[in-house]
Order: sequence, then structure tokens, then C-alpha cells
Amino acid sequence: MFAPLRGYLGTADAASVAVRGMLLDGTPWPVAVTLEVPADAVPPACGQLVLQDPEGTPLAVLTIGERQAVPGSGNPDDPAAGPARVQLAGPVTPLREPEHGPFRQLRRRPEEVRAELSGGNVLAYATWRPLNRRHIGQLRHYADQLNARLLLLPLVAGQADVVTRPEALVRTVLAARQQLPAGTMVIPVPLPRRADGPSADLRAQGIVAAAYGATHVLADVSGLPEASGPLSGAKNGPLTLPGVPIPVISAGEWAYDPRSEVWRPLALIEPGAERGELTDAELGALLDSGGDIPPWFAPPGVARELRRARPPRAERGLVIFFTGLSGSGKSTIARGLAEVLIDRGDRTVSLLDGDRVRQLLSAGLTFSRADRDLNIARIGFVAAEVARHGGIAICAPIAPYAQARAVARKLVAEVGDFLLIYVSTPIEVCAARDRKGLYAKAQAGLIQGFTGVSDPYEEPRDADLVLDTSAMTRDEAVSAVLKLLVSGGWLAGSPTEADGTPAAGTPVPAIRLGPAVRRL
Repeated sequence: MFAPLRGYLGTADAASVAVRGMLLDGTPWPVAVTLEVPADAVPPACGQLVLQDPEGTPLAVLTIGERQAVPGSGNPDDPAAGPARVQLAGPVTPLREPEHGPFRQLRRRPEEVRAELSGGNVLAYATWRPLNRRHIGQLRHYADQLNARLLLLPLVAGQADVVTRPEALVRTVLAARQQLPAGTMVIPVPLPRRADGPSADLRAQGIVAAAYGATHVLADVSGLPEASGPLSGAKNGPLTLPGVPIPVISAGEWAYDPRSEVWRPLALIEPGAERGELTDAELGALLDSGGDIPPWFAPPGVARELRRARPPRAERGLVIFFTGLSGSGKSTIARGLAEVLIDRGDRTVSLLDGDRVRQLLSAGLTFSRADRDLNIARIGFVAAEVARHGGIAICAPIAPYAQARAVARKLVAEVGDFLLIYVSTPIEVCAARDRKGLYAKAQAGLIQGFTGVSDPYEEPRDADLVLDTSAMTRDEAVSAVLKLLVSGGWLAGSPTEADGTPAAGTPVPAIRLGPAVRRL
């Protein structure tokens, strides 16, 4: 895919690419292809690294010719820096073909596709977004101009836009293919987003498209480099990017013409009559609420796949993740919430309470930082599986570390929604409630690593709801969570009484909405 490279670039080659757009040997090359790994995963004396798939099957061997610390990582004074990482460079020797999983029949080798497409123009389009009628119109238009076959490259490394899961993106692209010329080919490509932004993404996509046999690559206007950048060609014509072996075609500014009921270049539409496409946020909100996707925006087949990939919130899997000190009341609220949801009967509910999880799922783990993180990762994994199948998982661990909570959120975000609820009850109140005397023992030094006393609790900055049970009852706290679920669309109903007044017992001073909450 990245021929003629034979491995990961070292710092000198990467610097040359960044400054000159070419490798040290003078080969034009637009992006640095590098490998970063946790520093503790590769001992300093290690000379080779086996590259595996997620199931542990060896795919290739990297012969380490260079090892450099990643600047800024592993800084103990900066929690956001994360663990120490190193950049490895050297040649890569393949061992076996990868097993691709979903849509395996579409995952073909570049040389095989290139041979099939040889002999004429091929227009490629790489995307993390589902295709809509604007994309379809542009692809048909430029393919006709170039007398070219179409090559669609859904990018399946990392999260897709709007639909999140890569396999859902592939399904939407396949649905859009039904509206495109016969012979249009779809090849999923595991190309991740690049940290340098859309311009670097476009250069990488150009390399990959050429490897699969494309003679041109189509790019949205938003992905093009600034006009002052190192490129040549008119903005609405072919562009030549340094190191990219094929020309880039700018898709130009298009809009929907409601009078003709077609998508066309903006310049051909009477000023003021045009209709722009839905933004990703607008489309997401429409899908979340269960609204109809307008036919001018997406054909029926694509709309159907969008709804399958992102069902309304009332039907989507959800994880409600309580966090707080021992004795804060999170388990009590979690049990009360589970009882209410079970009474309602409109969603399946699983309760993953901290103590119960410790006895079963995480039996044998200690309270070290590493084991605490593993405990939260296990809870996140199980909760994500509940959400994957449309259920509600309610979790109530202490979860003292922000990084571990972020891991749980990431696991869930791939398959459903995640709400973080911080039970912020003051430690003095928690200690006063402690029937087992754990706080007293920790303060006396009899228990080490006790959260809030001899081990830190990192207060969430991304909580969707904050509750203080020293100023509210259990029923009031449960009512506050239910109000969030209803107002956010995860539960049907109204958070008000029949006469329109706020539900009884709804507290005000002890609750605050976190920064992640978006009112609909």
C-alpha cells in the first residue's frame, strides 16, 4: 500500500519528508510513515519486533534500526502526556497475509486491483463519511468527464464519521454504489487519520489510491491544502501535490438545486435558491431523534443503512457509568435507577456494581494502579457488549483515574452511548457513612492505597451529570438521572408532571449538568 517503502521511516527520512517532500535518497514522498509504541513494550536491547493482528497472529517482523523517544510523552508532571512512547524505524518483513474479518471478500491486494483496473482512467475517492447525493452527483460528473471507472475507498482504521463503526461505513458506501456507474469498485482500506490534519490525509490517500491503480483522486474542497501551499494547478482543476503520484481533482462547491431537484455546481444555481447538505452534526441529531432523512440528501438505500448504523437514542445501547468515592452513594443510586428502568420495562438493564464485579469479573485483582485500570477496562468491555445489543448497562465502580474512565468511554463509544455521572459527595460525608470503618483504618495507616485518603481520586472534568447525595435523597438523585435520560432521548416520556410542572422531588442546588451534556 505504501510502495516503494519497505518499512517504517527513521527520524532523518521523516524530517526530509516534512521539509522537502521527499526521502533522503531523493524519492518524492509526501507523508512520514512511522511507528510509535509504548516504551515498556519493547526492551532497549530488543532488535526485532513481531507485528501481530488483534488475535495475536504474527503478520510481520520489524528489524529495529532506530529507536527514539517521542517528545512530550511520559512526562510525570503532565497527566495529559500519557505513558512514555518510542518511535521505531527499520525494514519490515512480511510473514503471512492478514485475516481481515468483516467484508473479507472486498479486501484485495493493491497489485491485484491495479491489474484489474489497468488500461484506462480510474477516479478514486477515499472517505471516512457515508456518501450522500452530493458525493454521488460529483462522482458521476467527474467520472464522465474523465471517461473513468470509479474506485471507492472507505477508510476503516479508527472511527468513521456519523456511523462510528467501520463496517457500517462500508455498508453505506456499498448502498451508494447502487447509484453509480456499473463497474464501480469498493475496496476498504485500513488507513488511519493523520495527526497533521486534512492536507496530510489527502496526500496519504493519494499514495494509497495510486497503489490500487487510480489515475486521479477526487477530494472535497475542505480537504485541499491552502492556496498558498506547495501545489500547482487551478483550484477547480487538477492539482499536483508534492510526492503524490497522481493528480488531485477538486470536487468544487456544490449544492442542491430545489427547482431542478438535482445537485450541481453552486455557480449554476440561482443565488439564494441553493440548499446546502446536512452537516455531520445535523445528520447525527436527525438520526438520534429518529427523524426521517430527506430524500434530497440521501437515496433510500443509504438512508436505510444510516438508520441501521445509528438507531434513535431510545433504541440504542447505553452505558450509565457512575463514579465517586467509596460511600458517596453511587451504588445506591445505580440500584435505584436499575429498579426504575426494570419497572418501566422498555429497555433491558444490566447492573455492574463495583463490589459485585470485584467478586466475579475481577476476582484476584489487587488495588494497585495497574489492577484498578484493568478492573475498569473489564467493566468497560462488558458494558460495551451490553450496549452493542441495545441494552442499558449501569456501572458503579469508584474508577478514580481519568485515563481508565476514558478507556471505558472509548470502548463503549464504538457501539453505543456513554454517560458519565459523578457522585461528588464530600469525603467527610462518605467517611461518616462508612459502617466498615475503612476510612478510619486508612487514616490510621492500616490500609494503604485507599482512594481519597492515601490514593488520589481524579475528579471528572467530562461528567454529563454531577450529583451530591449529601444534599439530596436517593429518590431525588434517581429522578435527576431519569430526567437526563428523557431529555437526551434515551428514554421515552417527559421529565415533567402531567400539568407541565417539574417532576416532584427534582432537586436543583445539588445537581449540575456536566460540560458534555447537549440539550436537544
